[in-house]
Amino acid sequence: MATSVKNNSLPPSLISNLNQVLLSRQQHTIDHQSTNSSSLPSHSRNVDEPDCSKPLLLITNCEGIDSPGLIFLVQALLSDARFTLHVCAPQSDKSVAGHSLTIRETVAVCSVEMSGATAFEVSGTPVDCVSLALSGALFSWSKPVLAISGINRGSSCGRNMFYSGAVAAAREALICGVPSLCLSFDWKKDVSGESDLKNAADLCLPLISAAVRDIERGKFPESCLLNIEIPSSPLANKGFKLTRQSLWRSPLSWKAVSANRHPAAGQYLSNQQSLGIKLAQLSRDASAAGAARRLNSHRKNVEIESVGIAGKFNGQQTVKKYFRLELLEKETEKADDNLDFKAVEDGYVSCCNSFIFIFNRSIQD
Repeated sequence: MATSVKNNSLPPSLISNLNQVLLSRQQHTIDHQSTNSSSLPSHSRNVDEPDCSKPLLLITNCEGIDSPGLIFLVQALLSDARFTLHVCAPQSDKSVAGHSLTIRETVAVCSVEMSGATAFEVSGTPVDCVSLALSGALFSWSKPVLAISGINRGSSCGRNMFYSGAVAAAREALICGVPSLCLSFDWKKDVSGESDLKNAADLCLPLISAAVRDIERGKFPESCLLNIEIPSSPLANKGFKLTRQSLWRSPLSWKAVSANRHPAAGQYLSNQQSLGIKLAQLSRDASAAGAARRLNSHRKNVEIESVGIAGKFNGQQTVKKYFRLELLEKETEKADDNLDFKAVEDGYVSCCNSFIFIFNRSIQD
């Protein structure tokens, strides 16, 4: 296992000795796997009384508070017993929410039982979670030492970061003055499993510890959002590698749908805790839509369920179609070995400062 350090804006100290720590941690995991997997610290702390003797970490994600990646990360950090954890994550999956905020609507926050950590679920976006957590309105503390978004399934490499709710959550923390990490796992459909996420969580511990240590010593770089991409086989990784942000993006596929236009509607409603509020809102929207139709009764509405191209119609008419977007698997291509997605494909854990990339690409070129 080797750690590669190329031209990058990050200091070498951030990943120094990571290989030695990884080797020792892997041996520790083998010796204590059964114990660590079955027992977690059972203490919990009041929201207003964080343990000041340990560095305070804010944990969030984009896939929801019940996602395996977040749970395994919290368990790994609690087993490590070096940090105080506060969790504030979305109530449901917001994977491609980008840097969106919820305005002109009420955001519901509910406490969640998470042994060893203070946790809340939020009905808004990942950015809502971080913004609220750091505002002082939910937690009494002003700033944690480090904010971590993850572990999220799917790539946040390249231009995917602009869509990613995971990267957006880490970016919001940095905008608020808190150094941040975004942890993503290169999930392979029909191949990856939850055990891989657990191994990925264990793999991230030395990097998190190194980041906290550098922050406390004043050596962690300012304006740093460290985007961590974990390969699909965490236990077989080749080491940590400082990489440059690529211009790669997941291929997008828009497909027209007709008869079954909203197949996920039932699942969406079943996942809502405030079903009565949702139904009331739907009723209000339906009433408003009905009033609009009555005011425009002279218009002839035509709903097109065919996937073909609509022809010309006489008079003023409305054409409605339905489409569904899918993100396709990335295709293998030749690229610089020091780019983020290529390093992950080659089996390395990619470490890239994504925030600097947004404002000044030349820093990393």
